[in-house]
Amino acid sequence: MVAASLLIAKGAHAVPVSSNPEADAEMKLVFLGTRGEIEKRTRRHRMHSSLLVSQKSARIVIDCGADWLGRAGNWDADAILLTHAHRDHAYGLSRGAPCPVYATADTWDRIDAYPIRDRRLIHERRPVDVGPLRIEAFAVEHSLRAPAVGYRVSSGKVFFYVPDVVAIPECGAALRGVALYIGDGATIARAIRRKRGNALIGHAAIRTQLDWCREAGVGAAIFTHCGSQIVGGDEDVVAPLVRRLGREHRVSARLAYDGLSVEL
Repeated sequence: MVAASLLIAKGAHAVPVSSNPEADAEMKLVFLGTRGEIEKRTRRHRMHSSLLVSQKSARIVIDCGADWLGRAGNWDADAILLTHAHRDHAYGLSRGAPCPVYATADTWDRIDAYPIRDRRLIHERRPVDVGPLRIEAFAVEHSLRAPAVGYRVSSGKVFFYVPDVVAIPECGAALRGVALYIGDGATIARAIRRKRGNALIGHAAIRTQLDWCREAGVGAAIFTHCGSQIVGGDEDVVAPLVRRLGREHRVSARLAYDGLSVEL
């Protein structure tokens, strides 16, 4: 268990939010996949990054990349949320979806050809409820072609999920009161980024994301969407390195792997 201290588009319609979601049961998080858009795959990092969140009877999945094409029906999910339209986050729905799909207008514009029948429009900074889970989207910098969001998910405890990110413009609001940060594992110490005008493109290093956590008082972080440095590296080297960086930032940090289960 992770303790609190450790821790308008075509065909889419807006979803109302209720005032008080149920919040008296633990959330369970299962990392269905943890691999980024890279060639290398291993037993621990085999499938594109995707997260199953369950609380009481509610089940949602965040992201459905190409590796999951034809498999989303096995999740028995009440809803699927998309962070953005890149292939490793959305292409698994290119033949349709077995449940409602939530995405921003930018994402719906880019996957308009996907035969998804139940399209739910989610606006940035306007929370929606899926059963007892409250979802709030925050714009993040990552790509100009496929604008991305991170999701703040709450039901008692709060976690923030952002598998692709180079910067979070509203970082203070996004991470306020968060027990667990789930971030971008593309690179450990050196960012992968470039600048287009005033916009940043790419991936923040784990070291930088731990800075964000420390500044926001977030006590726990798990990194998914793992890049070549992690997937192709020596687990006995990279895992302790991430834990050590976490200790230096006063954050309990670790790497995710396919099948990892965490309770909040």
